[in-house]
Amino acid sequence: MCGLTGFIAKTEANDRPMQDIIAAMTNALVHRGPDDNGVWVDDRRQVALGHTRLAIQDISKNGFQPMDSESLRYSIIFNGEIYNHLDIRKDIAKISENEIFWRGHSDTETLLMAIQLWGFKNTLCKLKGMFSFALFDKQTRKLFLARDSLGEKPLYYGIVNGDFVFGSELKAIKKFPNFANPISRIALSEYLTYGYVPSPLSIYENIHKLKPGHFIEVTILPDHFSLAEPEAFWEITSIISNNQENLFQNDGEAISALEIALKSSIQDQMVSDVPLGAFLSGGVDSSTIVALMQEDRIDPIKTFTIGFEESEFDESSYAKAIAKHLHTDHTEFIVTAAEAQSVIPKLPSIYDEPFSDSSQIPTFLISRVASKYVTVSLSGDGGDEIFGGYNRYLWGPALWSQIKFIPRTIRPILASCVNLMPNQGWLGLESLVNKLNLGAGVESLNIKALKYSNALKTASSEGEFYKSFLTKWTDPQILIKGLDSSYDNKRKDENFSNLSDEFISSHDFLSRMMAQDSLHYLPDDILCKVDRAAMANSLETRVPFLDHRVVETAWRMPNSMKIRGSETKWALRQVLYKRVPQDLIDRPKTGFAVPVGEWLRGPLRDWAESLLSEANIEASGYFHFEPIKVIWDQHLSRQYDWTDRIWSILMFQSWLEEN
Repeated sequence: MCGLTGFIAKTEANDRPMQDIIAAMTNALVHRGPDDNGVWVDDRRQVALGHTRLAIQDISKNGFQPMDSESLRYSIIFNGEIYNHLDIRKDIAKISENEIFWRGHSDTETLLMAIQLWGFKNTLCKLKGMFSFALFDKQTRKLFLARDSLGEKPLYYGIVNGDFVFGSELKAIKKFPNFANPISRIALSEYLTYGYVPSPLSIYENIHKLKPGHFIEVTILPDHFSLAEPEAFWEITSIISNNQENLFQNDGEAISALEIALKSSIQDQMVSDVPLGAFLSGGVDSSTIVALMQEDRIDPIKTFTIGFEESEFDESSYAKAIAKHLHTDHTEFIVTAAEAQSVIPKLPSIYDEPFSDSSQIPTFLISRVASKYVTVSLSGDGGDEIFGGYNRYLWGPALWSQIKFIPRTIRPILASCVNLMPNQGWLGLESLVNKLNLGAGVESLNIKALKYSNALKTASSEGEFYKSFLTKWTDPQILIKGLDSSYDNKRKDENFSNLSDEFISSHDFLSRMMAQDSLHYLPDDILCKVDRAAMANSLETRVPFLDHRVVETAWRMPNSMKIRGSETKWALRQVLYKRVPQDLIDRPKTGFAVPVGEWLRGPLRDWAESLLSEANIEASGYFHFEPIKVIWDQHLSRQYDWTDRIWSILMFQSWLEEN
């Protein structure tokens, strides 16, 4: 994995040498690529490229970047892996009139040669992998930026003081001279709603995230540049629609095809010139990946898990049992509360913009452990979104079918009844249900009750009902100072309205939820969380479930093969059950959680109260104090569990303090 950055300057920026500017921007990304770094400035003094390298394939100097094409027409900086690059080399050999003399065996060199032969856009459609890259065409004076299909690798771009800048992370862009882009209050509102800043926004005005499966083209002219609108080269909605026209007709055919696709993906992603392992939580997704990695291998795969002192959050015993069954070389690290809490001050720097998925803490810790033994680790991310793993997929359609018939005038009354149950009452009910062993069990019933109450009050459509599952703050406009009064008209549901009318009318509620999660929650929360946590430890992560063959196979399955009765990820489980006993796997889904809510009432209380104090909130100038005080008091008294809301405020305030 690597880091990339660059800029197009209309004039030499602020009288500082371009070489110095790009060097400073590149140095900000050294954690993404500690093995090497390089910079390049074009002859006309307009374009600068910088790259930091984490050497994975062809660790020799032949993989050094920025890299020029054989013709010297193109220069590239690349982050990621092209898993089918050897197949592309074979295709190149077939059509090339002359023998190809490769300098090395890096996928970056393959990419350059392909672009030289086929052009940028044609090559982009042939790539299978995870990537972001910048390509400069010296002949046409055009700069191209591209990001992989599902958003595994990040890429920011935008305007700073009239110049065009880009980078893998915001910290590189902020090293551009006189960076002073203001915080976007619309982005802040979206962050409070979801716990992350959704694409194409960033926390700063005039800086954007390139959407997954998109590229942009910048034409450089003598005294200015022309920035085209981002263009899609791959769209999950088209993949879904095309593959659902060719659904599997029986279980056996589907499971067989899934096994083949997964094995092919994992085999491709295990290619590495450096040590490789896998995260193992003990859940369905990571266990499936590890089982297929270990299959037919004599040497044990290195696997990694972390546990917690708090027994209700510790699942390390499940991972240990599965590792023992599969005969992996397993490393387990039990984290103390103090060790987990020591990560919190690092979070604003790691994530660059406000990010409040608290599983960022264990993700950083497991990455730190793994990086001591390997340079590449495979993960089970993406399985929930494409195989129907989230509880909202299981219960959402059934609950909506009941709510939609309740008159709107009665819903607030029912919501109030739900809210009458105190927090401790919900926890007691959850404990009772689990003791009685009714079905698959439940967890976080108190939080689910709050979400259900919110859905009762606010949802008037399937889209709004789905959104209620993901929402942290339901009404951030009452919290944020200076938010444009037209906010509701500008941004309401924008992140959930980009499915075409045709797609909405031709797909059921479950399929639309999974599509929306693949478009937004997966790249902007899950993959962002893993990328930043791993890269902060100079660890490359790979996600086999997001291989195009696996995604396409999953969407050829009818939903009855994903959710069957009360069982989620049914088809994927059948693959796993062939390799791991079912009793080692079947248990309630818990996620990758830490007891942040309790820490806020205990060891983190002083830290939290300092950031949430009236003086601090008023001094920052972004929030009204009173709504924050209300939920903080309710949380401390255990009247409600407002962990998500409070953590989102704390992560913004600590990020603001850092920046």
